[in-house]
Amino acid sequence: MSEENKSHVAKDVSLKSMIVSAVWIGVLSLAKAFWGLVSERAFGLTINEIALSGVMLAAVFSPVYLSIILDKIKDIKIG
Repeated sequence: MSEENKSHVAKDVSLKSMIVSAVWIGVLSLAKAFWGLVSERAFGLTINEIALSGVMLAAVFSPVYLSIILDKIKDIKIG
């Protein structure tokens, strides 16, 4: 697999993880907001926990993109 192809795939994975993360945060935030209308019990997650879990979902795929950047820096230093 060529370096350019790896970069393209990594960008796609990174973009998809950002979208999943945004949807995750949005859905859970809306669920928390409307939870009080249907139940007297607490939702169980704080907004901080919802945001942190969404950020962690996106961060899981960051090393893939970071490794390609580091490979390019290495190639610049060597070449």
